Amino acid sequence: MSDFPQILGVYSLQLEAELGTGGTQSTHANVTYWYARQLGEDRFEVQPLNAQHVPSGVRSELKAMDFLKQYTPEPSYYRIHTVPALKSLARKIEMGTKAFAEGKLDEAENQFIKALMIDDKSVEANYGLGEVYSETKEFDKLRGVLETLLGLSEAFTYVHRQRFNQFGISLRKNGHYDESIRYYEKSLEIVDEDENVYFNLARVYFEKGMNDRCITNLQQALSLNPEFIEAQKFLKYCQKRAA
Repeated sequence: MSDFPQILGVYSLQLEAELGTGGTQSTHANVTYWYARQLGEDRFEVQPLNAQHVPSGVRSELKAMDFLKQYTPEPSYYRIHTVPALKSLARKIEMGTKAFAEGKLDEAENQFIKALMIDDKSVEANYGLGEVYSETKEFDKLRGVLETLLGLSEAFTYVHRQRFNQFGISLRKNGHYDESIRYYEKSLEIVDEDENVYFNLARVYFEKGMNDRCITNLQQALSLNPEFIEAQKFLKYCQKRAA
């Protein structure tokens, strides 16, 4: 079993910047802090820390030599600032998820918003808040969360597959069909070989009464997985209905 990926902690990056011109020119050191992980023997990943000391934003991959030459470990910073912030973030998401499961939607909303105050790009917190607004049918707020999720490629990766499925189902069951279509189509831009996404997209089109598009997506799902029993049955029903 591989030991990767492995969390390395917080590292600093120091870049020299020249300020002023001529005789007033001076050199200033600009230090930024990054969350680092080792992905493989020669692959490292860094992600910037936000103002709350948690990793947020675009991840960048580096070769081992580049990473070791440019970045300096900051164990004290990691222990004092980042670890407590990450624990607080995880605790708020956990409390929000528990409240949502118990039907306490106001409490769930409150906890997810608190989590987003620590990391506004948190995939888990955005999914949780989106589910709350889907249930309460607060359309404007739901669209705002959806726009955030559509801008986070990480939200559609395998790591967040469970949250991804829950949110998609919530959109469809609560009648947010157009939003659901945008959501699934965005997913297919990132990973276009998941038969379940095509199947779920077909169900949305079925709910909208768009039988032809429903059939097209079911056929696509079956081209990826011919043994997909639910898709086979659904396709037969839709074809019989069309005839």
